[in-house]
Amino acid sequence: MDNEFELRKFVAPEFVFGSGARFLLGRYLKNFEANKVLLVTDPGIVSSGWLDEIIGALKSGDYEYELYSNIKSNPRTEEVMEGARVYESKRCDVIVALGGGSPMDCAKGIGIVTSNKKHINEFEGVDKVSIPSPPLICIPTTAGSSADVSQFAIISDRVRKVKIAIISKKLVPDVALIDPVTTTTLNRYMTVCTAFDILSHAMEAYVSNASSPITDIHSIEAINLFSSNIIPCINDLDNIQFRGNLMLASLHAGLAFSNASLGLVHAMAHSLGGLKDLPHGECNAILLEHVVDFNFSSEPERYIKIAKTLGFNDLNDKYGLIKGIVNLKIETGVNRTLKEIDVDEEDIPELAKRAMQDPCILTNPLIPKISDVEEIFKNAL
Repeated sequence: MDNEFELRKFVAPEFVFGSGARFLLGRYLKNFEANKVLLVTDPGIVSSGWLDEIIGALKSGDYEYELYSNIKSNPRTEEVMEGARVYESKRCDVIVALGGGSPMDCAKGIGIVTSNKKHINEFEGVDKVSIPSPPLICIPTTAGSSADVSQFAIISDRVRKVKIAIISKKLVPDVALIDPVTTTTLNRYMTVCTAFDILSHAMEAYVSNASSPITDIHSIEAINLFSSNIIPCINDLDNIQFRGNLMLASLHAGLAFSNASLGLVHAMAHSLGGLKDLPHGECNAILLEHVVDFNFSSEPERYIKIAKTLGFNDLNDKYGLIKGIVNLKIETGVNRTLKEIDVDEEDIPELAKRAMQDPCILTNPLIPKISDVEEIFKNAL
């Protein structure tokens, strides 16, 4: 980060933020001259009530639709391929994703599979997508994944037991309708897990070796909004002000990491999620302070800025930031260890090997050796 004005590009979709944004779906379907919509969601959203509203909007606009909801919490390659078959066989021409990161990532995968006529695994890595997706509209229902504004998709390959990262400008949705009201059905645990995804995105983007003055603005504001609203929100889950601020934090964090990329927390969390099929947000939370411990010496000033933005004003060193993160995890109830989520020491060599192959590791401020990654995993047990 010696040259503050090194060339950087910034990619973002069109987005509408605010209460009622979800009701603009019909307007955008009209803009895209939609005939038949593939509506991608998951069983949790089906039972939450938000799906009924969206189907109502489709019906009132006389849009035909096909529902695809066979998606698990870590979307799988076979679910993407099945969704692509549904899209093609039902002659759909627009995709609408409703839900958290899983339906949105699955919808992104469906889009590029249908346009490129390739298996989803062939897009693994950076800039491997040739032809853009059909029009994609995302309506996020969690404050955390930021898949609605990012050029990332994370898909789980259960045959290899890995999570593949697909990174391409062609994965950026055409429109994101970001409505904080949709997060009011999230329980406390999911609210906290997704919020720690916000924090991990923002912190990793801020210390990334691909950060820029533009992404820095979004990273710091995301951390500020997270810090000010996470405790009030989990103590008052129906409060739309706190919910909205966390949704705004997710938007800022998404714009930051989509353009600055991520780091070792996410490389290791993807490895964990791939091998053990674990919740992504909680994996990030478990690893966060251990990666800070490893990275701190490479970006001390930036980590101190993070500590101050989090409100740890009297803690101006590495151990102060780590202590603050640990205390925050205890207060929010995401303070389990890897051992407590069924990760054993014998898993570590394979986990470390997979983490080293994740593209997120390339933008970590300090490029680790495999022995470093193994040590971090051991510290998190």
